[in-house]
Amino acid sequence: MEETILANLIENEKFTRKVIPYLTEELFTEESERILFGIINEHVEKYNALPSKEVLHIELGNQDGISDIAFTDTQNLIRGLETDDSSKLDWLLDNTEKFIQDRSLHNAIRQSIRILDAEGEHTKAAIPELLQEALGISFDTQVGHDILVDTKDRFDTYHLKQNRLRFNLDYLNRITNGGLPTKTLSCIMAGTGVGKSLAMCSMAAGNLMDQKNVLYISLELSEEMVAQRIDQNLLDVTQDELMDLSRDEFERKVDKVRESTKGKFVVKSFPPASVGSGHFRHLLNELRVKKNFVPNVIYLDYINLCTSARIKAGSNFNSYTYIKAIAEEIRGLAVEFDVPIITATQTNRDAVNSSDIELDNTSDSMGLPMTLDFMLALISTEELDEQNQLMVKQLKNRFGDPSTHKRFLIGVDRSKMRLYDIDSSYQVGVMGSGAEEDVPLMDSTAFGEADNDRSKTFKKNKFKGFS
Repeated sequence: MEETILANLIENEKFTRKVIPYLTEELFTEESERILFGIINEHVEKYNALPSKEVLHIELGNQDGISDIAFTDTQNLIRGLETDDSSKLDWLLDNTEKFIQDRSLHNAIRQSIRILDAEGEHTKAAIPELLQEALGISFDTQVGHDILVDTKDRFDTYHLKQNRLRFNLDYLNRITNGGLPTKTLSCIMAGTGVGKSLAMCSMAAGNLMDQKNVLYISLELSEEMVAQRIDQNLLDVTQDELMDLSRDEFERKVDKVRESTKGKFVVKSFPPASVGSGHFRHLLNELRVKKNFVPNVIYLDYINLCTSARIKAGSNFNSYTYIKAIAEEIRGLAVEFDVPIITATQTNRDAVNSSDIELDNTSDSMGLPMTLDFMLALISTEELDEQNQLMVKQLKNRFGDPSTHKRFLIGVDRSKMRLYDIDSSYQVGVMGSGAEEDVPLMDSTAFGEADNDRSKTFKKNKFKGFS
C-alpha cells in the first residue's frame, strides 16, 4: 500500500490534493519510503505541482545525510513506482484512509508504551489524547456548502431544535430563536456583585433539569461554593435552610432531583491565571475516558482569569491582544467539542454605577466582544433591587435581531441563587422591550408610526423582479 500511495502522489493530482495533508513521514516503515515522501511533500508545498520521476532523482541527489544504502534503496523505489489505471479514486481514498488510521493507531500505541516505560517526554495523562487523535483521523468529504444545491440539509438545520441549548428563561429563548447553538461562545457582563455567577449557576441548574450534561469550570469560586449554589437552586432552599438540613433530608432531596433528570453535573475548579484552553481540552478528554461524561454545555467562570496558550503571560502584549487571544482559543474549544460555552466578564470602572451598559464598558479588552457570538449585560439599580429584579440588555446577538427586546426584566431570588421569568406587565416601559402584546415601545412614537406605514407599503407592493 505504501508504494501505491507514493506512486499516486506523483501521478494522480486529485488523489494528492486530498490525502497529502493527512500523510506524515512517520506513517511509512521503510527509510527509503520516508525519504521519498519527504521529497514529494516538500516539492508539492514549494511548487504547488506534482514532481516527475526525473525531478525526484535530482532532488534525491541534493539530500544530505543519507547513507549509501538508503540512497540506493530510494533510487530503486523511484524507478519502480507505477500506477494502476484501473484503480478508482474512491478505492484509493478509502484504502489510503484505512492505511493512515491503522498506522497512526499503531504509532500511538507504541508511543503510549514508551510513555509507560518513562521513555517519552509526555506523562501518562497524554495517552488518551494520543489514541483519540489516531482514532479520529478521517478524510473530510465536504468541500463547502452549496447554497443553491444543499437546501435540504440547510432547511433541516434551521428546524433542528435539539441542536440548541434552551434557557429556563422565556425572553432569552425569544431573543436567541430557541436557545444557543453549539460551537458558540456567549458571555454575561456585569459589575462586581450584580450576579454573574448567580446567573450562570441558575442557567446551569436549568440545563440540568432539561436533561443536559453540564460542566461548570470555576476560576473564581471553589468547587464546594459552586456546588452549594447549585444545591440552593435545585433543592429550593436558602443557604441557612441548606445548612440546617439533616443528612437524610439532604440525600432525600438530592434523590428527587436525580430522579427528575438524566443529565449529569460536574464542577471543576482551577486556580486563577494558571489554566487555558489546553488544560480544558485535557479535562474534557479525561472526563470522557474516566467518567464517560460528555457535556452538552460548558460554563466558564470567568474568561478574564484564563491564560492564553499562544501568548505567554507577561510578554510584551497589551490586554486587548491577550484577552482576544484567550477568547479565540476558548471559542475554538467550543467548535472542537461541538458545545456552547457560556462565560462572564466584568464591566470597567466607567460602568460601575451605570444603568445603561454598552459594549465599550467591557473590562480589559474590546477584543472579547469582537470574538463572542452572544453577549448580555446584567444591570442592577436600587429600584430594581427593591423589586428583586435585574435588567438584561442585549449587547451582541448573532442568533437574532438585537433590536427586538433590546432590554427586558427578569426576577432574581438571591437567597436560592435563581433567576425567573416575571409577568409581562412589568416589561411595559422598558425601552426596546416588548409590552404585553410584544409591540415595541418605539411604535407609539411619531417616528415609529411612520416607520410602520412604510413597512406596510413595502409589504403591499411586493418585489416583482427585475425588468
